[in-house]
Amino acid sequence: MSAESHGPDLVSAVALLGAAVVAVPLFKRLGLGSVLGYLVAGLVIGPYGIGLFSDAQSILHVAELGVVMFLFIIGLEMEPSRLWGMRQQIFGLGLAQVGLCIGLLMSVGVLMGLPPVVAFVAGTGFVLTSTAIVMQMLEERRMVGVQAGQRIVAVLLLEDLAIVPLLALVAFLASGAAETSAVARWQAVGVGLASIAGLIAAGLWLLNPMFRLLAEARAREVMTAAALLVVLGSALAMQLGGLSMAMGAFLAGVLLSESDFRHQLEADVEPFRGLLLGLFFLAVGMALDLAVIAANWATIAIGVVAYMLVKGVAIYGVARLARAGHREALERAVMMAQGGEFAFVLYAAAGAVGIIDAQTNAVLTATVIVSMVLTPVMIILHDRMVPPEEPSLDGVEAPQHSEASVLIIGFGRFGQMVGSSMLTRQCSISVIDTDPEMVREANAYGFKVHYGDGTRLDILHAAGAGRARMILCCVDDRDAALRILHLLKSEFRGIPVLCRAFDREHAMRLLAAGADEVVRETFESALTLGREALIRLHNSEEDADEVIATLRRRDAERFALESSQGMEAGRRLLLSHRQDWLGEGQAKAEARAAEQTRD
Repeated sequence: MSAESHGPDLVSAVALLGAAVVAVPLFKRLGLGSVLGYLVAGLVIGPYGIGLFSDAQSILHVAELGVVMFLFIIGLEMEPSRLWGMRQQIFGLGLAQVGLCIGLLMSVGVLMGLPPVVAFVAGTGFVLTSTAIVMQMLEERRMVGVQAGQRIVAVLLLEDLAIVPLLALVAFLASGAAETSAVARWQAVGVGLASIAGLIAAGLWLLNPMFRLLAEARAREVMTAAALLVVLGSALAMQLGGLSMAMGAFLAGVLLSESDFRHQLEADVEPFRGLLLGLFFLAVGMALDLAVIAANWATIAIGVVAYMLVKGVAIYGVARLARAGHREALERAVMMAQGGEFAFVLYAAAGAVGIIDAQTNAVLTATVIVSMVLTPVMIILHDRMVPPEEPSLDGVEAPQHSEASVLIIGFGRFGQMVGSSMLTRQCSISVIDTDPEMVREANAYGFKVHYGDGTRLDILHAAGAGRARMILCCVDDRDAALRILHLLKSEFRGIPVLCRAFDREHAMRLLAAGADEVVRETFESALTLGREALIRLHNSEEDADEVIATLRRRDAERFALESSQGMEAGRRLLLSHRQDWLGEGQAKAEARAAEQTRD
């Protein structure tokens, strides 16, 4: 038997990776965005392109995990207090937009000749915006953290919640389901609420202790496995409860947003999220059935234009009623005018209970996919026709000073003192450390410390190294300090890095690696103790200060010599300094003795 018959399907894997590697950079270079690159690449290699894949739906089911992981990472950025503050936007703005869009899109379907029930299902499916596409665009445009982006996230969350009652409504509309629909609906609601309650309980009382135990074991691969377990387990819990998998992952992320292990979790999940989300867009491109489009091109073209236009106008109107500015309302309308991946689920459920036939399902699905493909193009046109508004500085005073944004790596005795000095001037600091016990104790004393390994580039990114104004490496492991410094200087150029050194040799190695400032952990404390000892031996404070200043100057001379000529040159200079020091000491002693004799 050939190896190919039993080995992994490397052809498929290479085709998927190759399509992404070629298409995405090309489309980004052309200014068309990564999403459109993935969609076009999927169309080219899919069953309706060159035919490297025959079943796009099977890939799409797996790739939906990318959306799940994306929502988990977004949840990590949403602290419970912040989410509670968005409740009016979620249930006010979200309900208004969804309700108005359903009514208007159903009217569009009726005008296109669809029966009322079919028109309702078609319009309802198109209301559910593509979470994957919109969130990817928000991330690329750096809008997730701003108010305009958060309002879009609020609507997406409401739409994720709406899939449950909408599926129940589809079952109710099916013939023969009227007698059992009420009981089934209440059961579905009860199971869904139980799933949410169970997930919240696990997040509050189980997840942090579990990660603490795993962190103490110091097995990196197990921490990664645990992160994936949390994401997929929460998604499964919601799916079993009849809810959205993405909603379950988002809720798990929110519950862990204030955890000590937040940065570690984000860094562990991020690579899988990126790959699977790219795979999702590839699968959507593959699912674009060119034969159905060719046979029903007029219906699909009219449907895409009518649905997107009406939905966009409705979104714009709701945004303006909610006191959003024209630019924000227009941007939201363009970004959310398409249908989404949840429409596939709703149309499949409607087809399963006989509300729509296979042909209608294919046409509606193609309409949604075409709208998803057109969205990146519409965003590009929007950005070119409506350039970003220049911020006004009228009435804004120039700041007298700016608060520093500092990342501290390592929070033992040394790092804690450094961090305390930062806090006295209200500096904004982010702290990571690999000792879970220390993290727990530091948080108990009011410091916000996250668990994370500073020798990992993904952890540094998650902890905000790229946004910091200064980075302090305070770890007590000399090899780890050098690895961290090399990563920082290669990845985050221009950001000053101040390092704690173990001894003189370690300090020189850190300086050679590019450290902007190095402090030996015992040098300053030894000088302070020496000064105190001199004073207690009845030397004046002036003499003691002179001694310490001389020691500091000569140490700097020796350090500079050793850095340029080597340790042996420094040893010779040290011996010379000692001879000079003894001679000076002897001369001063003799002078004091002579003075005492004269007295």
